[in-house]
Amino acid sequence: MQTTATHLRSVVDQDGAVILDVQHDRMLTLNSTGAYIWQRLQQGKLIDEIIRELAQDSGVDVNVVNRDVHDFLEQLKSKHLVREAEREQPLGLVGRPVVR
Repeated sequence: MQTTATHLRSVVDQDGAVILDVQHDRMLTLNSTGAYIWQRLQQGKLIDEIIRELAQDSGVDVNVVNRDVHDFLEQLKSKHLVREAEREQPLGLVGRPVVR
């Protein structure tokens, strides 16, 4: 699961998004498709879910959307804007296994 970095501030509207990277003192802009993906990442949606929704909303083939979204995510990663979310371990699975 991808998540947005905590050192970012962003504004999203129908025209796109502006992202302020406080840690690296830079500002980036996204077009409306990038903003669509960015907003859903901030909501905690899974990549596969974002791809399905975007393909459905845009009418573009899911394979094309899949490729484009993953390319976009690589760009965001290279700019330190997204990272892999830490997975929480369910209670009872930490430490030794429990037999009941």
